[in-house]
Amino acid sequence: MRVSLKDVAERAGVSIKTVSNVVNKYPHVTPAMRERVQRAIDELGYQPNVTARHLRKGRTGIIALAVPELGNPYFAELAGAVIDAAADHDLTVLLDHTRGEREREVLVSQGFRARVIDGLILSPLELEVEDLRGRDGDDVPLVLLGERQYDLPYDHIAIDNVAAARVAVRHLIGRGRSTIAYLGGRTDSANRPAHLRMKGWREELTEAGIPAPDSLVGRVGGWDRQDGAEAMARMLDSGVRPDAVFAYNDLVAIGAMRVLHECGLRVPWDVAVIGFDDIAEGRFGAVTLTTISPDKQSIARLAVESLLRSLEGTESPGGHEIAAEFRLVERESTLGRR
Repeated sequence: MRVSLKDVAERAGVSIKTVSNVVNKYPHVTPAMRERVQRAIDELGYQPNVTARHLRKGRTGIIALAVPELGNPYFAELAGAVIDAAADHDLTVLLDHTRGEREREVLVSQGFRARVIDGLILSPLELEVEDLRGRDGDDVPLVLLGERQYDLPYDHIAIDNVAAARVAVRHLIGRGRSTIAYLGGRTDSANRPAHLRMKGWREELTEAGIPAPDSLVGRVGGWDRQDGAEAMARMLDSGVRPDAVFAYNDLVAIGAMRVLHECGLRVPWDVAVIGFDDIAEGRFGAVTLTTISPDKQSIARLAVESLLRSLEGTESPGGHEIAAEFRLVERESTLGRR
């Protein structure tokens, strides 16, 4: 026989409303009362009927997360963090893979799944402002992740890429490096994170009085290990020999480190390397990777909470720029083996 809220209320000696407040995680319940009700829930083995709860609110209990590439460890780890954050609110996450293509990002943003989702978290690469104006799925709350800024009434969560890049380059300068390459140059829009990170690289070098010539910019066609390896090989083949590398992301850094090894250059003694994203792979190589670590859990939590505020009608009109934290994680690729 299914345990009901009434059963829990009778066991705890409280009202059904109090039990409901605890189950729904409402904040205005005293810790002592919450513990009392939770003890009764545990003793009786009560399981909330999540589906019925969502239906009473006119919702499905499903949100969507759309990212450019699930095969990229950063986005895979971010997706896991979003799923965990959503689970804290009894929400299920539907994953979508846009491949960073504008057409697919438009399709997702326009709410083609609006009938089955309560809200959308989207990390776009190619989406333009006009794609979001008057979107068909505007009744479905939207939260944007990443570095594209649209000046539209949607919450936008991102780290400060310029500041993060400057922290990375400052670390390399502090280790005595003076010929610092950037692997991640692109020719597309200046709003892309690659350009923001290159901007931070150039600003920090300029402030330190260190040259930042174009010959130290390694152009890439993508963001994977192979792209980093090819960019590093081209730079070395051209006769440019940096004593440090700041890579757009950890995958590019890992590819570059492989080429450096094949060329007989030791990391970090000959060339120090720092990446970006703090993916798990960087922690387990023969030389562990120093990196900029975005707070993925915070990004996920902020995104889910933003959707919930919109759904509950507590979000004020207009978009909000929400900054997530980051930190430098120092490892062997710049410090050497301790």
